[in-house]
Amino acid sequence: MGAAVARGRPGLSPALLGLLPLGFLAVFFAWPVAAIVRRGLDGDALAVLAEGQTWALVGFTVGQAAAATAVAVLAGMPVAFLLARVRLPGAAVVRALVLVPFVLPTVVVGLAFRSLMGGGVLAIVLANAFFNVAVVARTVGGLWAHLDRRAEDAARSLGASRLRTFTSVTLPALTPALGSAAAVVFLFCATSFGVVLLLGGARHRTLETEIYLRTVELLDLSGAAALSLLQVAAVVAVLVLGARARRRRESALALRPRAEGTRGPSGGEWWVVGAAGVVLALLVAPIASLVVRSFDGGFAGYAALSGTGFRGSLSVTGWEAAMNSLRAATDATVLALVLGISASVALVALRRARFVDALDTALMLPLGVSAVTVGFGYLITLDALPGDLRTSAALVPLAQALVVTPLVVRLVLPVLRSIDERLRQAAASLGAGPWRVWREVDLPLAARSLLAAAGFGYVVALGEFGATSFLARPDTATLPVVIGRLVARPGELNAQMAYAACTLLMLVTVAVVLVVERLRAGELGEF
Repeated sequence: MGAAVARGRPGLSPALLGLLPLGFLAVFFAWPVAAIVRRGLDGDALAVLAEGQTWALVGFTVGQAAAATAVAVLAGMPVAFLLARVRLPGAAVVRALVLVPFVLPTVVVGLAFRSLMGGGVLAIVLANAFFNVAVVARTVGGLWAHLDRRAEDAARSLGASRLRTFTSVTLPALTPALGSAAAVVFLFCATSFGVVLLLGGARHRTLETEIYLRTVELLDLSGAAALSLLQVAAVVAVLVLGARARRRRESALALRPRAEGTRGPSGGEWWVVGAAGVVLALLVAPIASLVVRSFDGGFAGYAALSGTGFRGSLSVTGWEAAMNSLRAATDATVLALVLGISASVALVALRRARFVDALDTALMLPLGVSAVTVGFGYLITLDALPGDLRTSAALVPLAQALVVTPLVVRLVLPVLRSIDERLRQAAASLGAGPWRVWREVDLPLAARSLLAAAGFGYVVALGEFGATSFLARPDTATLPVVIGRLVARPGELNAQMAYAACTLLMLVTVAVVLVVERLRAGELGEF
């Protein structure tokens, strides 16, 4: 009976922490989105859904997302093998190199591909795939590193070729990770904003950019609401599929310890390593092109960051925008850590509850709903709260925290779920309360992942563009917003400033990611 009591104690109080992120989502996500959809539906939204143009947008959105997902999976698999199975000198640098594209600001990547390819459908697909190779490589590589090689060795000893061994033994075992990664990549590509805005122009639009156009430029709330409904329905479907695949992946990781370690490639594996090397080179190319372009005029672009651009294009200097970015990202990261850790602890405590997958999916929803929808919803709802947040500088960190919180959950939750439940039960049986169990058992084991989540969340908030571009006031514009405005305005000086600002953002991103990689060595978690 004592053991039963011990098993029951740790799950009760920590589960209540889930009320904190749920309350935040209710006020700063569900309420604004519901308000703008309700206001929009007062118009003739059904007519918008019946238009051929709407379904052409849906077709292009799904098509480019599917194509980018396929490219990301094909490019990410060799890199996943490299990270999981090959002994590498400077492995942390390679892992950081793979992760850097994922956390670069969308305007930076869009500008890089525009300088290389000029724009168009192919540029959109490749840019979205560029962003998401890391998701495939890290998610699949994380499971691949835990696969028992004895099954593969047995197949090889029975005469199976390397290819047949991979397709019949390894690939089925990797299916949970592949499904989880593909769902997340498709979601990110379908809701891509900055990349499509910069590379698609007026000719190629997705649901996300069309919602922005109808809300900001045409003031067509009915049409924007109808498109938002389509987007939310598609996002929920993808998230449900992704949650199921993710749970299967986490179960596989929990059942298997890390494999016996990496080793040097042999035979046909060298071809896979070569393919991974080509992918890594292609990941470096757009980044390198931006750095080179930033020095086209010598150091003129960097010097110009102390001003407001050609003929006063900006309301703040480049360095003031950088400080705005640092302040907003710090506030957003602190808030996201509080919410993400609370959500992760609650999900672990409720792991056997039937609604836990629904709660997990709800926490991921902000990643898939249009940032413009959320931002405009803020402007028509938050005046009802004390202090009228619509004119507050806190509005940008609140919106950024919505984006960062799901990523914190995805980094921390797998680690907490992988902790042997018997450790918690042993601590509880010795008289430790729920919070002491968390402090003495969970926190030491998850500390590195918590620090990594802080660094990862910080660079994501630093480069957030979608919601920030809509909510930031001219005097609180962040560096990504300033880059977007410089690119949209004429003048060689503006272009030089944009490339210089992009380079600075990339340097900060690389530095933080290298620190994160040192913290996360050997840890579980996505991305």
